[in-house]
Amino acid sequence: MEITSGTISTDYIVIGSGVAGLRAAIELSRAGKVLVITKDRATESSTEYAQGGVAVALSDEDEIGFHLKDTLAAGDGLCNEENVRILVTEGPERIRELISWGAQFDREGGGIKLAFTREAAHSRRRILHANGDSTGREIERALLAKVRAAANIKKYDYSITIDLIVNDGRAEGALVWREREKKLTAIYARAVVLATGGLGQIFQRTTNPEVATGDGFAIAYRAGAALTDMEFVQFHPTSLYVPRAPQFLLSEAMRGEGALLVNVRGERFMPGYHPRAELAPRDVVSRAIVSEMLKTRSEHVYLDLRHLDAGFVRNRFPRIYSTCLKFDIDITEEMIPVSPAAHYMMGGVWTDRDGGTDMPGLYAAGEVACTGVHGANRLASNSLLEGIVFGARAGIAAAAYGLRRPAPRKEAIACKAADAPKDDLLKVRSQLRRLMWGDVGIIRSGESLGRAIDTIDGWREFRDSGPLSRPWLEIRNMLTVGELISKAALARKGSVGAHYRTDYKTRGRGWERHIRFKRD
Repeated sequence: MEITSGTISTDYIVIGSGVAGLRAAIELSRAGKVLVITKDRATESSTEYAQGGVAVALSDEDEIGFHLKDTLAAGDGLCNEENVRILVTEGPERIRELISWGAQFDREGGGIKLAFTREAAHSRRRILHANGDSTGREIERALLAKVRAAANIKKYDYSITIDLIVNDGRAEGALVWREREKKLTAIYARAVVLATGGLGQIFQRTTNPEVATGDGFAIAYRAGAALTDMEFVQFHPTSLYVPRAPQFLLSEAMRGEGALLVNVRGERFMPGYHPRAELAPRDVVSRAIVSEMLKTRSEHVYLDLRHLDAGFVRNRFPRIYSTCLKFDIDITEEMIPVSPAAHYMMGGVWTDRDGGTDMPGLYAAGEVACTGVHGANRLASNSLLEGIVFGARAGIAAAAYGLRRPAPRKEAIACKAADAPKDDLLKVRSQLRRLMWGDVGIIRSGESLGRAIDTIDGWREFRDSGPLSRPWLEIRNMLTVGELISKAALARKGSVGAHYRTDYKTRGRGWERHIRFKRD
């Protein structure tokens, strides 16, 4: 394969084109030229698949203090309260701003008032939604329109970031593989914002899109930035369970509107696990479902909406309704087979309240970042709000940093790569996903975590070198992230939030600590 290489420069780089990356790019464009790098098409991110909505204290029955309290409670004692306060306080203004940019949220009362729904662990109806169950897609549409109208923003689609360019401990750009052009490009910039999204694809069952292979986590780790709380992976309780079908997310809002969970014997079970039943925190619901599956020796439970008005269900959840029909399930007449799936990473690249990492020049926002607002267990529908609020803050801070810095000196950079059969890479990817689901999933133990660490270490050759291609770059990152999650989970000898160990069922000593990793 013939590979060409070159160097270019810009003022700012944003890696990722979900809600956090786009919001950061908008702020950065006020200070200079911005290059948005994404490894697939611009709209392919977890944002596009976010159904339920965005949580914000804007309804008549709600207050910022209630939103703060609910978020802290869901985080199970490990939230950064200062950053949670920023999230819930700045959230309303950021959503009003988004509406002024053209975002169309669902309304009621003849189109006069915004319509709100309720989701698990929320004490009020505060979830804004769009087109019933396509909220992320609508927010992304509005942000992309704003980005396309900005003359200072340029996009590189189908471009995979290999590593950050670091000089004297500062992030000064990114080494990028432009897949379609077969071109290796060193891109220099005054500051870099990492907004690559999540890592769900390292698990066999996930609601995340195929691009969510943990790239940003691994890239930051290799560069020398600190990562924290990597043991806290959230598993969504209800994803569609149909053999050989995608693990399509069935929104939390369905339970918020009255859907019930029953086991394969037709028995409703959540009241026996938590006082809030179906509206209990996600980690509680996920473990309850696993317990019922073990008890009934089944591979799923059911989500039941049959008691709700059929017309309401079709109008409220049009995307879910049509998707389930493709698999011959009419959700107004039949129960939906569901089981948990990896959904969201609460931990990530450590950042301060402005998205700054411990590496000068590197900022992070969205799911790849750990601001501490989610603690040990994210409150439903806070993720889109975090991306909007902290994406803007990261953009503002990175712009200010860049204006103080001279343009970095450009140098050609090589990438170490070697040949490896594609079939081997695909096999390791499949084995890793099964390993992470079985040994580092919803229920863990010291034995299973140790086994996972040893197995991943045996695949070291696939992480050290491989062919310059998307399959190798992704498996390289997935192995790094899988190891970090496993080691963090082994280090936390206790059960908190989404992290549950059968050999340490209580919180354990020193549970308030945050486990941080840095290379070497």
